[in-house]
Amino acid sequence: MTETAPLRILFATPEVAPPVKTGGLGDVSAALPAALAEAGLEVRVLVPAYPTLLAAFPGRVALAQVERPGAELLPATISCVALQPGLELLLVECPACYERHGGPYQTAAATTGPTTRCASACSPGSPHCWPAATRRSTGARTSCTATTGRRHCRRPICATGTRTARPASRRFTTSRSVGLFPMARIHALDLPVAAMTIEGVEFHGKISFLKAGLQHSDRLTTVSPTYAREICEPEHGFGLDGLLRHRRDRRSGDLVGILNGIDTRQWNPATDRSIAARYGAHSLALKPLNRAALGERLKLALQADTPLLGMISRITRQKGADLVIDAAPELLARGARLVVLGSGDADLEARWRALAAAHPGRVAVQIGFDEALAHLIEAGADLFLMPSRFEPCGLNQMYSPAYGTPPVVRATGGLADTVVDCTPRTLADGSANGFSFGPPTTDALLAAIDRALEAWREPETWRRLQRSGMARDWGWGPAARQYIDLYRSCLRAGR
Repeated sequence: MTETAPLRILFATPEVAPPVKTGGLGDVSAALPAALAEAGLEVRVLVPAYPTLLAAFPGRVALAQVERPGAELLPATISCVALQPGLELLLVECPACYERHGGPYQTAAATTGPTTRCASACSPGSPHCWPAATRRSTGARTSCTATTGRRHCRRPICATGTRTARPASRRFTTSRSVGLFPMARIHALDLPVAAMTIEGVEFHGKISFLKAGLQHSDRLTTVSPTYAREICEPEHGFGLDGLLRHRRDRRSGDLVGILNGIDTRQWNPATDRSIAARYGAHSLALKPLNRAALGERLKLALQADTPLLGMISRITRQKGADLVIDAAPELLARGARLVVLGSGDADLEARWRALAAAHPGRVAVQIGFDEALAHLIEAGADLFLMPSRFEPCGLNQMYSPAYGTPPVVRATGGLADTVVDCTPRTLADGSANGFSFGPPTTDALLAAIDRALEAWREPETWRRLQRSGMARDWGWGPAARQYIDLYRSCLRAGR
């Protein structure tokens, strides 16, 4: 492959928006391949053929039959759908694994095994980006991203994309994940016994595909520069921080944080058909129509001086949902209204339901996910809350300023890389787009919200802040260029 030849990229992913989406991964798996295709690459996205995908693409064309993808894995059919020039969707049709109700991570029996094994067969000579992997029997998911630049690579790739080959033949980039498996599973995964060593998949007496990928990859990627630093620390490294530090320090560029973008075709208030009134940076007078529509839909009592705070999130401690619940009495005392959309831990869901029941017209909670409502919250809320304890990248903190809805975030991971705290200096130089705080405490969150509400009550200041956030390019163009440079650097290093 020459330096000027178009790169051929294969993404293997458990979800792709809009047919299969549980969170940001589905959005990224749709938008990044599209951006790379628009940049001139040849891109394929390989995904399990869940019922929603089969229903979405009835005109798919069968390409190949994979008879025996692995010792205990079932046969599968690979079908194809052309999405746009340079971009195809490959569906792994394995009814015994994927024809079921619910999302991609719902049942313990489900597996992405056929998908990950088919990826190598589909495109043995292409770079591979790999957020699909085997999962624990408990349903917890594992993911890893891999890139290979071998033109005629015929060796098998295991379910997470870790290659069982000599170091000279490896061309991978790998992202952070979790997941340990009993060593007895090594035969079922069609791996040689020789792989069960400290140089292979062994990790404290168990199988860890992630550790093997981190160890043998040419490049390691994660989804923001700050998170790339954080995972080298014990708090965020989950036992792999030592290996990550070794890879970071061994050679400059081994560990790279490439900040995600957003799909500005789907998330653009000027063209968004899911909101009540479309608007832009110079027609922000129309934004309150979405606020009124959101209040009417959720039966909220709103006045002109009532701040409306929105949150779209997994309802977990990681996302800081408990911090917002604990802050709710103080926020309600300040006259605020709260809108929450998401699902997660049962106890936190119950607390949110109880809060909404105790404060009708002031707190609205919808457990689950509703894509149209998510767009309306971004357009209709005055502030967006995202107080995550850790956040590899995040997308909503980018949707929000694009919609003129300044976010309040904890300065961690991708939140620190995307949200510029509103101060007199950043407001003056046009870089401010939200509010951030440090310690993961209710008091720190309330202090940041108080600063935001003070600015909200000053119309001129607020309009400058809104327009500053809406002026930034939040799209995938910059990230796509960085990924292309990364792929080509892997190819140059492999020669």
